[in-house]
Amino acid sequence: MRRASDGPPLDPAVPALLTKVGRYPQHHGGLGVVRTLGRAGATVHAVVEDRLTPVALSRHVSRTFVRPTTGLEGPDALLAAFLAIGRSVGAPFVPVPTDDEAAILIAEHADVLSEYFLLPPVPAGLPRLLAGKASLHALCEGLGVGSPRSRAPADRDELVDAGRELGFPVVLKNRDAWTRLHAPAVGGTIAVRDERDLLLRFPPGALPPLLVQEYIPREAAEDWITHLYCGAGGEPRVVFTGLKLRSWPPHAGVTTRAVALGNPVLAELAADLCRRIGYSGVADLDWRYDGRDGRYKLVDFNPRAGAQFRLFETVRAVDVVRALHLDLTGRDVPAGPQVDGRVFVAGHLDLPSVASWLREERRLPPPLLPVAGVERAWLSAEDPLPAVAEAVRFLGAVARRIGRDARALLE
Repeated sequence: MRRASDGPPLDPAVPALLTKVGRYPQHHGGLGVVRTLGRAGATVHAVVEDRLTPVALSRHVSRTFVRPTTGLEGPDALLAAFLAIGRSVGAPFVPVPTDDEAAILIAEHADVLSEYFLLPPVPAGLPRLLAGKASLHALCEGLGVGSPRSRAPADRDELVDAGRELGFPVVLKNRDAWTRLHAPAVGGTIAVRDERDLLLRFPPGALPPLLVQEYIPREAAEDWITHLYCGAGGEPRVVFTGLKLRSWPPHAGVTTRAVALGNPVLAELAADLCRRIGYSGVADLDWRYDGRDGRYKLVDFNPRAGAQFRLFETVRAVDVVRALHLDLTGRDVPAGPQVDGRVFVAGHLDLPSVASWLREERRLPPPLLPVAGVERAWLSAEDPLPAVAEAVRFLGAVARRIGRDARALLE
């Protein structure tokens, strides 16, 4: 039975599909997608790596499609898999991608997939441009949008020049969506403190696709996020802003704790950007406020549902994924301000982030104690099995890591 807090009812005749490319079975963002749609009355299907992934065990998933992928497959193979799912579902559905690769693939092949996929009218090449770190920086420079100084070195000499020009420490990122899977330059966003460390990471030879970015000092910065859904022509239907409190790895990784906090200046920056480029769909933007010049600087533009999107709701209980389904099925997206003060916590990932904070700051991080109204990434009294499955996988990964470390000490 639906509850009033589940927001406006979604069209039960139009299913949704959690869509993904690559292997990341322990992803709380995908679980958030199936829960928010299922609670609002939609039939939800999911692409999963295996039948025991946490998402596959959610009570809100009607059907799973076991399609393990790595991102190394060619687009033809991935398209064939998506089309086979479409034929199996047998009716038009709303896909909700949770990674950049799936969002890019869907946008660039919308003409083929539209037989089964209900899609926002985003320009075909725009998601790839936005997901690319160097191309996003160039776009921001052209539009006058704040962005950290960045360089995309082609060889080791240019890498050294980039470090000296930007000043250490510098931030390193994989430059492009697909290459991060088949030719990663780094395991994830990292900061390097000096030129020696930089050169040790990249032996002589051709550089993998890499972005070197200016480091904005933590003492002069705040990390903000905006999640939004835009309809045709880039017109925002819902825009949310919040403050990132902690992440794992620290200061650069997945959000582990954040708070919804209205920021009209930032909301208008994000909305205006989407109008100017004609972006349509769900998006997750990371900004860093630079106290040195008083500007918000766009760090990442993810053209898909962000892992922590459930942090945000309007007073009408509409989040970005519900807005997507409502709009693409011809229903009204009720207007209303965001609910401030909501807190999102990814529990098991927040523990190491707290430990890192303690080690660096020598004090407890604010806020630490539980508060009312927390949106938890995994725990749910009405949908408990995904949290159990995640705990088993997480503890198994910890045990394997301890075993590897122990064997290394004995060798």
